[in-house]
Amino acid sequence: MEEDEEAPRHGHITSLSVLRTHRKRGIATALMRRSQCEMQEVFDAEYVSLHVRESNRAAFHLYKETLQYEINDVEKEYYADGEDAYDMRCYFKRQEGTSKDANANLPTSEMNKLSVGV
Repeated sequence: MEEDEEAPRHGHITSLSVLRTHRKRGIATALMRRSQCEMQEVFDAEYVSLHVRESNRAAFHLYKETLQYEINDVEKEYYADGEDAYDMRCYFKRQEGTSKDANANLPTSEMNKLSVGV
């Protein structure tokens, strides 16, 4: 969580990796969904941000298509090798008068995905 009290409360994913032999099993998706729920529930975050290499098509697909992240900006030469990064964000939906529980706004199908054993 950011410590600047003026900025909206948000989380940041620094790194996520799944062993090659264990990919395509939904592990990264489950980890991301669970961490997002915790950020919203425990820290009352409004959104979560992350950076992803422009060339990392698999990660970009996970964040953009599966987890509904949006490109916020492009960070030029973000990585040591000079490659640009997408600055991506996923905003949490919270309706007026509802619980702060992160799962309160998730459809049942999404709640079931959170209990996937990894």
